[in-house]
Amino acid sequence: MITDFGAILYEKLGSVAQISLDRPHVLNAYNVQMRDGLYQALEAVRDDPEVRAVVLRGQGERAFCAGADLTEFGTAPSQAIARQVRWERDVWGLLLGLEKPVVAALHGYVLGSGVEMALCCDVRIASEDAQFGMPEVSLGLVPAAGGTQTLPRAVGRGRALELLLGGARINAQEALSMGLVDRVVKGEKLLEAAGSLAQELASRNPEIVAAIKLSVNTGLDMPLIEAMDMERRLAIMALSTRN
Repeated sequence: MITDFGAILYEKLGSVAQISLDRPHVLNAYNVQMRDGLYQALEAVRDDPEVRAVVLRGQGERAFCAGADLTEFGTAPSQAIARQVRWERDVWGLLLGLEKPVVAALHGYVLGSGVEMALCCDVRIASEDAQFGMPEVSLGLVPAAGGTQTLPRAVGRGRALELLLGGARINAQEALSMGLVDRVVKGEKLLEAAGSLAQELASRNPEIVAAIKLSVNTGLDMPLIEAMDMERRLAIMALSTRN
């Protein structure tokens, strides 16, 4: 059964949840309605023990997400209210904090907020037609959904600054070579590849998956010796739960 959260479609396929950005008429531009729907869908994933992996995709043939919907820019009643809403519905924090693996299936335009959303996922698979870019600088904007932090972690400081400051678009193979995506497949194989990987990840012990995600994501921001100590403690805890 498909649940419509408003600009977001949610479907459980066994142990895998599929979340679809559903504004194809505007290239799945990210707006307030989509933010709220995505938050609800991610809460559903978090709270459902039957769901063990997620595929995040965009509806339509032209785009995963072409960035923020600028027609809504500046329409909030006040900066204070806008900030409060962001804190109350921290979509990126919820996505990053999921203990379950998230596979992004990327096609067509993947721009601005689309890139930032994909970077919050654990594995990124792109179709051959995908185009990536961070156009905010040419619009007189600073990326506001983590792009200046997640992009350098994925591709390195130099290449991140080249994309963030230059505003150029790159194709799927270029994205693969710099580490922005993990795999490139033919367009007609994209959902099959993402779904197959999600099914494989869903078959793993969820407690072990959660521990590995925590170790990797937390350890990246720690000194190596501390990160390795954390890894050792998580491994011991995992062994103790098996006995």
